[in-house]
Amino acid sequence: MVGAPLLRVEGITKRYPGVTANDDVSLSVQEGTIHCLLGENGAGKSSLASIIYGVQKPDEGAIFFKDHPLLLGSPSDAIRAGIGMVHQHFELVYPMSVVENVLIGTSEKRLLDLRQVRKQLVELCENYGIHLELDSPVGELSVGEQQWVEILKALYLKVDLLILDEPTAVLTPEGSSRLFKTLRRMTNEGLTIILITHKLSEVMENSDRVTVLRRGQVVDTIDTSSVDQTILTKMMVGREVLLRIENIRQETENRILAISDLEVDAESRRASLKGIDLHVGDHEILGIAGVSGNGQNALFDAIVGYQPANSGEITVDGVKTTEMRPRQVSANGTAGAPADRIQQALMMDFRVSENLVLGRHRSHEFSRFGILRKRAISEFAAYSIDQFDIQTPSHSHPTRMLSGGNLQKVVMARELAGSPKVIVVHQPTRGLDVAATEYVRKRLLAERDRGAAILLISEDLDELFDLSDRIAVLYEGEIAGLFDRADVTLEKVGLLMAGAGESRENREDLVAADD
Repeated sequence: MVGAPLLRVEGITKRYPGVTANDDVSLSVQEGTIHCLLGENGAGKSSLASIIYGVQKPDEGAIFFKDHPLLLGSPSDAIRAGIGMVHQHFELVYPMSVVENVLIGTSEKRLLDLRQVRKQLVELCENYGIHLELDSPVGELSVGEQQWVEILKALYLKVDLLILDEPTAVLTPEGSSRLFKTLRRMTNEGLTIILITHKLSEVMENSDRVTVLRRGQVVDTIDTSSVDQTILTKMMVGREVLLRIENIRQETENRILAISDLEVDAESRRASLKGIDLHVGDHEILGIAGVSGNGQNALFDAIVGYQPANSGEITVDGVKTTEMRPRQVSANGTAGAPADRIQQALMMDFRVSENLVLGRHRSHEFSRFGILRKRAISEFAAYSIDQFDIQTPSHSHPTRMLSGGNLQKVVMARELAGSPKVIVVHQPTRGLDVAATEYVRKRLLAERDRGAAILLISEDLDELFDLSDRIAVLYEGEIAGLFDRADVTLEKVGLLMAGAGESRENREDLVAADD
C-alpha cells in the first residue's frame, strides 16, 4: 500500500445499555486508499463511523488524524478537521437547489454568495464528470443525483477523509460502476475513503483494504487482494455461508395475485403508477426491478391497502382487495414487509416481543377475551429471535434500541409467520448481513415452494436474479419490460432501469405476450 496512515483508531470502546457496540477497536486507514468496514448487523460498523465523524463520543480510546489527536464534539468539528460523511439516508433540504444545499452545509455561509459557490461547484463537476442541474431543487433530482449532491458537499468543503455508508443502495449497476470509477480517481488525487457496504462484490472489486468486525471487535485488517468472498464471509460470521442459493423453479398452477390496469397517484409523476398489469402465481416469485422512486412505494402501498388506487383492480385468490383496509387485506391472506420499516412497519417504543405480534395481537393465538397472552407472546418472540438471529438482549428490549438490520429482521419474522397466500416484500434484505440475508432468502424460497405467491421489490439485482422466476422492470411508474429470469441479462435490466427501454406500445406488447 502507498501512503502513510491518515487515520488511526486506538482502543475505541463504546457501550450502550445492554450491549457493547465497539470493544477495544484499533485500525489504521492509509492515505489515498478505499478502506472497507465489513461486518454483520450489530458488529459495530455504524457505531465506529459515528465516532469518527463526531456524532458519538467513545467511552474509551483515542483517534489520531494526520498524526494529531482528534477530539470531536460534533460533526462540525469533524468537517473542520477534514472528515466528511455521506449517510445512507441523505441529509438534504429538498425544496432548495443544489447550490443552496451546499451553501447551508458550510460554516462560513455569511461570507459566501450563491454565485461564488456555484462557480466552484461547476469546476468540481467538470473535473469529476458529475452531471447535475445545480439550480434545480434537490427534490426534483433522482436519488442517484441526490447522492452526488451529498458527495459534492464534502468535496466542496475539501475533506481529506470521506466516509460512505452503503453508497450504492439507490444506484443502478451502471450508476454504481460510474460512482466507483469516480471515487478511484478521487483517491488517486489524494482523497481517502472509508466504505461501509454489505455487498461483497463491491468490497472485492473496489477496496484496497478491509477491516472485518464481529460483535464489536476487530477480527482482522487485511489487503483485499489477499482474500476472496468466501474467506471474508467466514471472517464476518464465523462459519461458511451460501453466497448463491440454489433456486429450482416451481410449476405455477393458479394466479393468486392479479393486478389489472392499476393507477395510483404519488407526489411526483415518476413515482405514480400508470396502467400496471401484473400477476403472480402460486409457487412463484415475481421480482420488481427499478431505481428507487419509480413507483415501487405506490405499488407496495396499493397491494397491502395503505393507499387507495385511483382506478384498476387488485385481486388475491379471486377476492377483490382494491378497496380493503390494511387489516382486511391481511386477513384475506396478504403479508407485507415495507421498505421503510421505522415509519410503516414498527412501533419503535414498543418491546421487541410486542412488535413481533403487531397486527396479530388480537388473534386467538395471542389474545383471549381482549387480554394478551403474555406467555404465548414471549414463546413466539423467543422462537423468532432465535430463527432470525435478532441481536437483542431480550425480547422485552425496546425496539428503538436495535440496529437497522435487526429492525428489518423483526419485520420479516412477523410477516413470514403463518401461511400467507401472498407475500409482498420491499427491500427485504436491505441492511442485513450475509448470514441474515442467507436466512431471509432461503425462507422466501421456502414460502414459494409452500405455494405462496411472492412479489419481491428490490433494488439489488443480484437478489432479483437469485430468487425470481420472472422479473419486471418498473420505470417512471410503468412496466418497461417483463421477462423470464433465464431470458434476460443483468445488463439489459440495468439499461431498462435507467430508461433506455422500449416505447409504451412495445411494453404493452410484452405484457400481452406474457399473458
